[in-house]
Amino acid sequence: MLQSKELTKYVYQDYHVAPGVTGLKIVFVNVYLASEPGSNSWVLIDAGLKGSAGRIKKAAEAQFGAGSRPEAILLTHGHFDHVGALIELAEEWDVPVYAHPLEMPYLTGLSSYPPPDPTVGGGAMAFLSWMYPKGPIDISSRIHPYPEDGSVPGLPGWRLIHTPGHTAGHVSFFRESDRMLIAGDAFVTRKSESALALITDKQEVHGPPAYFTSDWRAAQWTVEKLASLQPAVAATGHGVPMQGRLLQLELETLARNFGRLAVPSQGRYVPVPAETDENGIVSLPAPVVGRLPKMLLGVGLAALAGAALITYLQLQHQSFNKQAYR
Repeated sequence: MLQSKELTKYVYQDYHVAPGVTGLKIVFVNVYLASEPGSNSWVLIDAGLKGSAGRIKKAAEAQFGAGSRPEAILLTHGHFDHVGALIELAEEWDVPVYAHPLEMPYLTGLSSYPPPDPTVGGGAMAFLSWMYPKGPIDISSRIHPYPEDGSVPGLPGWRLIHTPGHTAGHVSFFRESDRMLIAGDAFVTRKSESALALITDKQEVHGPPAYFTSDWRAAQWTVEKLASLQPAVAATGHGVPMQGRLLQLELETLARNFGRLAVPSQGRYVPVPAETDENGIVSLPAPVVGRLPKMLLGVGLAALAGAALITYLQLQHQSFNKQAYR
């Protein structure tokens, strides 16, 4: 069994990202607490996995005081690993939730997301993606669209950037004063398709998680746009935050060579993207069936190992929550 220090390393990790920005790793995904430096007014960006509400609340109270609650919960997008504790937290805190209009169908019960493509990206996390939840949640009583002027609720020093590709309504947040970027899954700083990368947490810039990216042309445009900002610090949905010239060089390299470094050689959404609108899915390209038998042979053992790892960490995560927060 993992000891407490090892458990913290693999299941939880706190990041001091920049003035006013703290990150929290929950198993394999990050959430962020963001405020104006020196202020006790704050927002939560994304809401992690199911079962993580207690850990998020504890991190917030450690930083902002007992009983503290955010001005709002801001979503980069609505995939399962970014909204797992959303309903519980929004109800308990009694706060509004904000998302891009193109994410609304997945947050109001109207539509499931385009299905993941387990044939792309390689690695156990990618192969297991067919198991990940893709159905909608319904938080329609609390959800609001972001302001059209690009302002960010609760963060007056930041601006909203629409960054489609991974999902149609994906957004990022940028603070001009210190070029601080919260990028969600527009790009990430760990190879998100690999279970081994989850353990090592090696910092390196990668394209968006391939198995859930449904429009590769839009994803490339987004990375080019974010690279042009030359962020000094980038906090992403997966991986340890990066900063400085190494971040900028790797992001510029990804932008220049996106087709070679990020886009799969073939896959369901590579030649034709999923078509979606404010009501959800409009049309989908056919799934890639022919590659599955060969892939099953090639990564079957890795998938089993990855499944065992993730299941184990999630069980430890739930057990740790019960012990620490009851």
